[in-house]
Parts: sequence; structure tokens; C-alpha cells
Amino acid sequence: MKAIINTSVKLPPALHARMVNLAEIRQRTAHALMLQAIESFVEREEKREALRQEAKAAHDHYAQTGLHLTNAEVIEWIDKTVQGEKAPMPKCHI
Repeated sequence: MKAIINTSVKLPPALHARMVNLAEIRQRTAHALMLQAIESFVEREEKREALRQEAKAAHDHYAQTGLHLTNAEVIEWIDKTVQGEKAPMPKCHI
């Protein structure tokens, strides 16, 4: 059985009323809607943070090695790929 941790969220009255109204319309509990909203937010922010970390690592690698592709090289490769060509990805260079 999963452990459940109780927590408290203080909502402004207007937001609380909106949540209760939406829960009634959806025939769900306000708790279920809040849980879904929190899960969605956390998943989105975890993906955003992973992307940020990946970008930081790529920048750090570039700063250390100088290896890169130009925008024109990438666009040319993408265009070929979209057109169905099996174009090899360009080689990174300094």
C-alpha cells in the first residue's frame, strides 16, 4: 500500500469557488481535480528542467570543445530529412 502524505493548500476564495464549480461540472471531487493539476504541473516542470539541464550540458560541451553546427547546416539537413532523403547528420566542427 502506498503511503499518503496529507498536505494543505490555502486557496483564495474566488479560486476555491471556481475549483468547486468545475468539480461539480465534471462530477469529480475538488481533491481529484487538484491532484490532477498538481501531477500535470510537476510532470511539465520536470520535463522543462530536464530540457534545461540537457541544454546546459550541451552548452558546457561546446564551451569545452568548440564543436558545433551552424544554423544553416542544421536547417539544410532537416530539409533533406523532411523531404525523405536519408541525409547523414553533418559532422560537428570548430
